[in-house]
Amino acid sequence: MAENVLIVGAGPVGLTAGVELRRRGVECRIIDRLLAPIPYAKAVGVQPRTLELWESAGVLARALDASTPMRGQLVYVNGEQVAKVDFELPPEVPYGFAALPQYETERLLEQRYNELGGHVERGVELVRFEQDAEGVSVKLRGPDGESQLRAGYLIGADGAHSTVRKGLGLKFEGDAFPEQYMLGDVEVDWHQPSGYAIRAQHIGDGGNVDDLLVAIPLPGRRRYRVSMLVPEELSAQDNGSTLSHDGDGAEKSVEHGMSAGPRPELRHIQAVLDRLAPEPTHASHLRWSSVFRISHRIVDSYGTGRVFVAGDAAHIHPPTGAQGMNTGIQDAVALAWRVALAAQGDAADGLLASYDAERRPVGEEVVGRTVRHARSGYESDDPATVILREAQLLVSYPDSPIVSGDNGAGELKGGPAPGERAPDCRGLRRACVAFPLRLYEVLDGCRHTLLVYVDQAEQIAELAAAGAAIARARERDHLDARIILADEADIPDNVADGLLGGTPVPVLRDAAGEFRAAYSAVGGCCYLVRPDGHVGYRAARLRGDDLATHLALVFA
Repeated sequence: MAENVLIVGAGPVGLTAGVELRRRGVECRIIDRLLAPIPYAKAVGVQPRTLELWESAGVLARALDASTPMRGQLVYVNGEQVAKVDFELPPEVPYGFAALPQYETERLLEQRYNELGGHVERGVELVRFEQDAEGVSVKLRGPDGESQLRAGYLIGADGAHSTVRKGLGLKFEGDAFPEQYMLGDVEVDWHQPSGYAIRAQHIGDGGNVDDLLVAIPLPGRRRYRVSMLVPEELSAQDNGSTLSHDGDGAEKSVEHGMSAGPRPELRHIQAVLDRLAPEPTHASHLRWSSVFRISHRIVDSYGTGRVFVAGDAAHIHPPTGAQGMNTGIQDAVALAWRVALAAQGDAADGLLASYDAERRPVGEEVVGRTVRHARSGYESDDPATVILREAQLLVSYPDSPIVSGDNGAGELKGGPAPGERAPDCRGLRRACVAFPLRLYEVLDGCRHTLLVYVDQAEQIAELAAAGAAIARARERDHLDARIILADEADIPDNVADGLLGGTPVPVLRDAAGEFRAAYSAVGGCCYLVRPDGHVGYRAARLRGDDLATHLALVFA
């Protein structure tokens, strides 16, 4: 194991970082100030992009078992249905939308973290830290008193009131919504279509929404997490503070999350259902409830030196479109593969800084978009584009300092550009495997993977000539290579045996032609897919010198 990484916060973001580090062989510790997880369905929606990441992390099967499908949304205004939105995705996207209570997400991620040798240390909080060129000195407080720790890197996944963010002296600018909401986990006896969220609102004479109900399906029979405006009775009693589930609670100016004030009762929820539900319905089995406050803020930097923030510690915003937790999980994946390389001494100068360069623009866009949607509704974009964006399949890093390539020039007329998500595809055939494979099945998410498309035998020699450029990364187990054979290519499937220093390069035949279509592939082209599933480099022709120049941006 490599040197330690300390992660503060055992929510979905911190646990994701821990899983991603440990499956790369990097020793890490996760601490959380709470003695037990919070049993609330705070974040519910799980986006298709998150399910893709969970596939490589070994979490997917259990998440699918525990979740319920999200098929779409029904919208009612002043008692009339005005829209039905079906969450339809292109056939090449492997997973759909799902609903999974946050406490279940945390349970599954912690289970995976434990399988990889980890253990969450609960009742332990970060007091302060100092960093230098060699590491981070940390002071902790736990059941046995205070202790000192020396870590190589520190990751703050400690929520909206982040101690790590404040310790770095980062700005967290934004504002708060004046409205307060209440959340509840209930069962209802209506007959609305299974798997559809319900949004019902009343628009008053002034054209403003003055009453609101949003019901998100949860696993279980007619079970929903409902959110609605807080009645005056509860608003007047609320003390204005929020429960900081992941942080130290000291930053009172950030009012975001569950309120410490009075909890809504079933009668409060029933009153809203009586006014807004699309049909007469009765609520029962209230599992939990809370008043919820919403702020929108973005940090001015995602990290300094060896200390980083992710998730709610870096960005908070309205829950519109279920973007927050999923964005935080992508933060953690993007950060973990970089920190793993740094902890192993294999990261190029500037690799860690590229985390901020890539993820902060994403956070800014998500905060801005969710605020607009919360205030004005969804834009009139093409519906298919809206669904892909909400699924987080359009996240891209075109301006990243660590992506490069021809950017579509030359023979590559389409396909994913550097920085874009690498699309999945089906119909790949491999020797000794009876059934067709998907591309994502051969990408383990731990390493960079070089995909070389071959339709003529002489292109194999080009790969061999580029061997020196990738030898060092392969020796350190940071890079894989795969040959994708055109289906019509008269080339044996064992053509790459002994290639690249005597190590065979796996060969997959594009039997269905889906790789060629998705990547606009031409013979001899290559795509370098990063551990987070984004294209780091592409070229219409594989050339060792160009590839080596790119790899020097990533690997030391």
